[in-house]
Amino acid sequence: EEKLVEFGGGVVQSGGSLRLSCVASGFDFDDYAIGWFRQAPGKEREAVSCISITDGDTYYGDSVKGRFTISSDNAKNTVYLQMNSLKPEDTAVYYCAAVPAIFGTVSTEAEEYDYWGQGTQVTVFS
Repeated sequence: EEKLVEFGGGVVQSGGSLRLSCVASGFDFDDYAIGWFRQAPGKEREAVSCISITDGDTYYGDSVKGRFTISSDNAKNTVYLQMNSLKPEDTAVYYCAAVPAIFGTVSTEAEEYDYWGQGTQVTVFS
């Protein structure tokens, strides 16, 4: 059974940091891209950052560039999202998702992703 589980959400003051983890199982991790998406109340789900496990290509949304870093530990089937300089507008439920990788590009379209985690809440207060 394909499964993604997120860890690491929480409550943090503006300017603080959190690291999210996404642990994958039940599919061939090396052949996939993993994306972090977020959804705030009343807003659409948006791609935050994505990484192709196959070739290492990455994507960052404009609102998180320079503050968030995505990485993977292939031996652990885990993708991390290091979030620094957090802002109240980063408050959302964060989801990780998996899609078969396409060499040379990383999908940022949520509807293309096959497997999803249950989400983890990140709350940033000012």
